[in-house]
Amino acid sequence: MMTLNTIFIAGLIGIGATLIMDLWAYCQKKIIGVPSLNYCLVGRWLSYMPEGVLKHKNIISTEPKPLECSLGWVAHYAIGSGFAIGLVLITPSSWIMQPTLLPALLVGITTVAIPFFIMQPAFGLGVAAAKSPAPSRARMFSLIAHVSFGVGLYLSAVLINQVRYLLG
Repeated sequence: MMTLNTIFIAGLIGIGATLIMDLWAYCQKKIIGVPSLNYCLVGRWLSYMPEGVLKHKNIISTEPKPLECSLGWVAHYAIGSGFAIGLVLITPSSWIMQPTLLPALLVGITTVAIPFFIMQPAFGLGVAAAKSPAPSRARMFSLIAHVSFGVGLYLSAVLINQVRYLLG
């Protein structure tokens, strides 16, 4: 059974991991010119769901919705926190106090299933970006992004433990 404190800490780990993922994407864009996912499109997708629209022919050409960017970014960080809570739920209770890289990395890699099998098809890109102009490239960069998230889960857990130790 997870306590509220454990859920809170796991949520912070997820926020930290998502931030590391975003920092990686920023560096990737600045260094090699590869853009990351436009989280406004995530917000657009979510904004259409209450109307019963779950799949788009081409999300980019779909009419924008108010506040879609804010919604997309909030969802991005909330999902990252959710995955971190999931990690804490499936690992031994000691993981949150003594994090190890392998479980975090495995969760990060596993999360690539969400864009491959849910988001990319819903955005009109097909399963694993099969309908995108460069499917192999899109898959590779999705996997790299999610590996960075996994590394971020581990690094964030280590950092949070260091802060907790210093604060007593």
